[in-house]
Amino acid sequence: MPAPIRIVLTEEEDRTLLELRVAASVPYRTRDRAHMLWLNAQGWTVPAIAEIFDCHEHTVRATIRRWQADGLGGLWEASGRGAKRKWSEADMQHLEKCLEPELRTYNSFQLALKLSQERNVKLSPDRLRHMLQKRA
Repeated sequence: MPAPIRIVLTEEEDRTLLELRVAASVPYRTRDRAHMLWLNAQGWTVPAIAEIFDCHEHTVRATIRRWQADGLGGLWEASGRGAKRKWSEADMQHLEKCLEPELRTYNSFQLALKLSQERNVKLSPDRLRHMLQKRA
């Protein structure tokens, strides 16, 4: 069984974590991390905090270690997370340029095929339709 981890907060850190916990403009994971840290500082154990947040104990311990290493900056997600997009703005401009002079209309399946053949960019018709709707 791992040794208990406990953090001690200053009054300013305590106030900051409480404000982050309820801030609507902060991502929910950051709010959860702030709440985990605050609970730990109040004397809650790692297993109890993990049960409250329905996560693994390693997640809570990692949050505490990130706080100890990076302070407040450790609460936010690292940059570069998630999948990178497969298309560029030039690909969308190419599609728009192709559509302007032609008299025919295309559906999303045909546009996805055209993009795949001409620019070697593979997007699903649903994704392409969604992106074009956002641009319109």
